[in-house]
Amino acid sequence: MTEQTTPQTHAFQAEVAELLNLMVHSVYSETDVFLRELISNASDACDKLRYEAIAKPELMAGNERLAIRLTADPKARTLAIADSGIGMTQQELIDNLGTIARSGTKAFLKGLAEAKDGTGLIGRFGVGFYAVFMVADKVEVTSRRAGSDETWVWRSEGGGGFELTPATEEQAARVPRGTEVLIHLKSDETKYSERYELERIVRTYSDHILFPIELVDDKGEAKQINAASAPWQRSKSELKPEDYTEAYKSLANAFDEPALTLHYRAEGRQSYAVLLFVPTMRPFDLADPGRKGRIKLYVRRVYITDDAELLPSYLRFVRGVIDSEDLPLNVSREMLQNNPQVGQIRTAVTGRVLGELESTAEKDSDKYRKIWDAFGPVLKEGLYEDHERRTQLLGLCRFASTASDEPRSLKQYIADLKPNQTEIYYLVGESIERLKANPKLEAARARGLEVLLLADPIDAFWTMMPGDYDGKPMKSLSQGDVDFSLVPLVDKDAASPADAPEADKDVLTVVKESLGEQVSEVRASQRLTDSAACLVASAGARDRELERLLARQDRGSGAKPVLELNMRHDIVKALARAIEEKKESDVADLSALLLAQAQILDGEVPPDPAAFARRLNDLIVRGLRA
Repeated sequence: MTEQTTPQTHAFQAEVAELLNLMVHSVYSETDVFLRELISNASDACDKLRYEAIAKPELMAGNERLAIRLTADPKARTLAIADSGIGMTQQELIDNLGTIARSGTKAFLKGLAEAKDGTGLIGRFGVGFYAVFMVADKVEVTSRRAGSDETWVWRSEGGGGFELTPATEEQAARVPRGTEVLIHLKSDETKYSERYELERIVRTYSDHILFPIELVDDKGEAKQINAASAPWQRSKSELKPEDYTEAYKSLANAFDEPALTLHYRAEGRQSYAVLLFVPTMRPFDLADPGRKGRIKLYVRRVYITDDAELLPSYLRFVRGVIDSEDLPLNVSREMLQNNPQVGQIRTAVTGRVLGELESTAEKDSDKYRKIWDAFGPVLKEGLYEDHERRTQLLGLCRFASTASDEPRSLKQYIADLKPNQTEIYYLVGESIERLKANPKLEAARARGLEVLLLADPIDAFWTMMPGDYDGKPMKSLSQGDVDFSLVPLVDKDAASPADAPEADKDVLTVVKESLGEQVSEVRASQRLTDSAACLVASAGARDRELERLLARQDRGSGAKPVLELNMRHDIVKALARAIEEKKESDVADLSALLLAQAQILDGEVPPDPAAFARRLNDLIVRGLRA
C-alpha cells in the first residue's frame, strides 16, 4: 500500500493505565521477560503457520524458512522483533492485541484475584504482549497474514487506546509475511538496544526455541544466537554422550562432566520431558542460604523460571530442565510453585531422581562414591526434612565407621551385626578424627560393635528424631543409657563394666554434691573401659553435639549433661579413698578435674580454664611430694 489513510482509533473500555501499572509492578519481577514473551509469541506464530501449511502449502510458497530476527538500533533507541510466521489480519490485530479492551480491566482484576496464581490469564487477556510497555514509550506492530495482500500497522503508547492504519509501501516491504514488533525504548531502558545484552537474554530464556533466532549486526548481517534445539524433547537414541555433556554445560553453566544423567518422558495424567544431571563437582552456589534449586521449568519449550521448586532443597545440586506440555503460561511465573500440577511433577521427579541414585549405588559403587563425597551432606538434609522418604534416603546414605576406612551403608552395617545386637549405634561430633578418639566408644570396641561416626553439622539435627532402619532402632552413644551386656566381649578375659562390683553410691552422691548444678546426674558408666569419665545427654534431652551447635547460636536449652564415671579407674578409686578419709579439698579437686577432663574429651573448653590449670598443677605437685 502506498497511501496513508486516516488512522482508525480504538479506545480501551477500561483504565488501561491502571492495568499496565499493576502488570509492570506486580505481575513481573524482571523487565527481561518482555523479550521472552515476544519471542514466545513469534515462535507460536511460526508453529501456527507450519501447522496450517500442512493443508495449505501455498501459505509458505516462495519463503519456506521460518525464523525470528532481532534488529537493534542504539542511536534511534529502537528494537525490532520480526518473525516469518502466520501474521495477523486487521481484525486479528484488534482481537489479539486489544483483548484487554474486549475483556476489560475489571474482568482482568477479578480473574487475577480469583486465580491467585494467574493461571491461564495470559492467553485470555493478552498480558504477555503488554509486558513490552515495561520498557517501551511506544510500540508499532506491523503484520501481514500469510496468504493475504494486506499489511496493517497497530500502534499504541500504552495509554488510552491504540490505532490501526494500513502499512506504507516501505513498511509492507519490510514485512512480506508475519509480524514485526518495533519498540521505541524508554530513555532508561536503552540496554535493550545493545546486542550483547540481547544475546545474553536470548541464551538465558529462549535458547531452545525450535526456530532460529537471528541477531542483525552493524553490517546488516544476521547471526543465529540460539541453539534452536531442545535436547530433552529428542529421544535418547538420537543423542550421544557428548550431546548430553554439551547440554549439561549449557544448561548448568558448568565446566565439569555430569556424573549422572536422567532423561525420560512422562506420559499419562501429565505429559512432560525431563533432562536432569548430577554434577561431578560441587556447584559454587550449593551453600546458598536460600537453598534454592536450579531446575529450569519450560512450558512447551518456553522458558518460565529456574526457581519453581521442582525438586526438594536437599536435591538442589541436581541441574537440568523439566518441560511440561500441560502447565499454563501463568501471568505470575513466580507463583508457579503453588500450582498443584507442579506439586505432582515435583513428587514424581523426586522419586525418579532418588531411584536413579539407588540404581547407581547398587550397580556402580565407585561412581556413587564420588557423588556421595560431593553431595552427601546435602542429601542428608532430607533425613531431617522429608519424613516420607526417610527410609529411602537412609538407604542412600554412606557413613564413616569404626569398622572400615571406607564409607559404609546401613545395609552393610545390618549384615554385620554381632550376636544379640539389636540396635544401630552411632556417635555425633565435630570431626572423624575426634570421634575415633572419643572414650564413649570404648565399651563398644571391647565387644567389636560397629559404631557410625557422624561428623557433618546436619547429623546433629536429623538424629534428634527417633528412627530405625530395617527394624533396627538407631541409638546414640552420647545419649541415654546403653547396655552391651548381651553382646560377648572380643577378649573373653577382659573386665566388663557389668562384671564390676556394685558402684559405691556414696561416691556418685558426693561427686554430684561437689559439682552442683554443673551436671544433672552422676552415674556409673557402661560405656567406659579405659577412660575415667565422659559426658552424655539424658534420655529425653538433645544429643550433646546438637546442644553445642545450638548453644553457639544462643539457641541452646541449657540442659545440663550427665557425668558418667568409670568406677574401676584409678582416679575414681583415689576419689573414693579421699571421701573415706574426708579430704574435702581432694574430693572437690578430683570431682572438678573429672568434669573438666570429660569436657575436653568432648571438644569443649572448661568454663574456667585458669582454675582447671591451677587445680591440675596442685594435684600434680601433691603427687610428686607424696
